[in-house]
Amino acid sequence: MNQYMKGIHRKEKEIKNRSEMIEILQKSKYITIAMCKDNEPYLVTLSHGYDLIKNVIYFHCANEGRKIDILNENNKIWGQAIQDRCYVTGKCDHLYATTQFHGKVKFIKDLEEKKHALVTMIKQLEEKPEKVIKKQITKNSLKRVNIGRINIDYMSGKKSDNVIIS
Repeated sequence: MNQYMKGIHRKEKEIKNRSEMIEILQKSKYITIAMCKDNEPYLVTLSHGYDLIKNVIYFHCANEGRKIDILNENNKIWGQAIQDRCYVTGKCDHLYATTQFHGKVKFIKDLEEKKHALVTMIKQLEEKPEKVIKKQITKNSLKRVNIGRINIDYMSGKKSDNVIIS
């Protein structure tokens, strides 16, 4: 058994298919990542782009701040992408699908990888990405932007597709 997961209590909710977990990462607009410094947890929500070939998640952020300080000291994270499939009124139940992941964050300095990361994010987040790519990705923007890459080493998934409580 993987060190990150004791096992899901409700086995019928476990997502076992890796492609289903990846689809959640690709379709969600935001991820939440947890990190820790000096035994104090910290949590942030980020827009992102998932790269299937590299199995990494890219995000952009400021060049300084609490998140940067924590990740520079301890780059291990636990994260989650969730698809909210709605609360079922009158049934006291919620439908959802989630992919959880563990990995390490590395901040990217290479301008070509930064460009790849931004294109990946824009294509995932925008309905008409080409216009945004042309306008937003410039030599100056690539030099200024801070890009984090989460190298995923473990994923799990859980979902609720049907109302269980009636």
